[in-house]
Amino acid sequence: MTPPMRVPTEQELQADVARAGRIDAITAMLNVICRVTKMRFAAVARVTEDRWIACQVRDELSIGLEPGGELEIETTICNEIRQHGQAVVIDHVAQDQHFCRHPIPARYGFQSYISLPIVLPDGEFFGTLCALDPLPAKLSNEATVGMFKLFAELVGFHYDAQKKIDANAALLVDERHNSDLREQFIAVLGHDLRNPLAAISAGSRVLMKQQLDDQSQDVLTLMQGCIRRMTGLIDNVLDFARGRLGGGLSLDRNAKEPLEPTLLHVIDELQTAWPDRMIDLSLGALGRVNCDRARVGQLVSNLLSNALLHGAPRTPVRVAARIEDNQLAIDVSNSGEPIPAAVLDKLFYPFVRMSSEPHGLGLGLYIASEIARAHGGSLTATSSPDETRFMFRMRLTEARQERRIRQRTGRIAQQ
Repeated sequence: MTPPMRVPTEQELQADVARAGRIDAITAMLNVICRVTKMRFAAVARVTEDRWIACQVRDELSIGLEPGGELEIETTICNEIRQHGQAVVIDHVAQDQHFCRHPIPARYGFQSYISLPIVLPDGEFFGTLCALDPLPAKLSNEATVGMFKLFAELVGFHYDAQKKIDANAALLVDERHNSDLREQFIAVLGHDLRNPLAAISAGSRVLMKQQLDDQSQDVLTLMQGCIRRMTGLIDNVLDFARGRLGGGLSLDRNAKEPLEPTLLHVIDELQTAWPDRMIDLSLGALGRVNCDRARVGQLVSNLLSNALLHGAPRTPVRVAARIEDNQLAIDVSNSGEPIPAAVLDKLFYPFVRMSSEPHGLGLGLYIASEIARAHGGSLTATSSPDETRFMFRMRLTEARQERRIRQRTGRIAQQ
């Protein structure tokens, strides 16, 4: 049995619904559910003792239930799920001994139904992930129920993370008085998120090695996209916290390996995440640059992700890396709406976001600029109606300059 819960206030309920409504991963999960099961209605609902409120809905049946809409709790099977905390799976109501005479399927006219409880990491019951259809569906199998269990866990995880981020954002309103508390909270948040994310990532890698059908591959692709996004967010959060708490960005500089493979890996990873976008790469001979290759890769990843998000979708994003004027030069550019001058002036400040990016923390470009600064380089940006371009410049180390001088001197002496 689910333990007794504190009854949330109306303000808390509305905040819960709004918070869940902002999570893009839930939208993607509902889309996958309908595509995989062929069911035409799926939803995530906030469920309490006396309320059923839709947080996000995918409605191909034109039922008319919108986010924020409510059903009478007594008329839902979700109320039973809240009480006993167990999944309800019905392939065909008319052939189900328990539900064939149940009043709720008759009231709403569905024949197939599945609903699982959403439980937050602290054990609190949040609501349900459910789907239904007027036609029968094959739901009571390990693959489908397993997918719903995983998605219910992911909803709880994403909601809990978003709630913590919202709490942190509220602290930032009075940054002058609460900056120490804010930054310590971010550091703890990033640390605590790594363990569940690592478990999900490990599980997805194990599953990818199995012989899976196309539907399961779709689910794993969605999971990996969520993992990549959360990993990038956690990395940016932890880097921000380290910098503000006095540790600064740590670098592991060396010139033992070439830089090109790192950049190619970043391009391949983001091309996989954005399969419908074109990325044009111009890669010169970089050789063994004395830098922290992982950090430079993170810088390019942040810039390229930003360009893919904000650039015009039908035009390519361009990445150019070369050695010129004794500098490592990396440019990332895209077409699209120019960045307003007021935003451009503060683009590399923490928590500055584009208007089209309402849910991010606004740390990606800040972290990129800090990586450039830690290397003794610079990161600048220009934006016009024709092009937005980010430019990373880092002078080559004295050791490399001296080596070139010695090589040049040796060639002269041989002539």
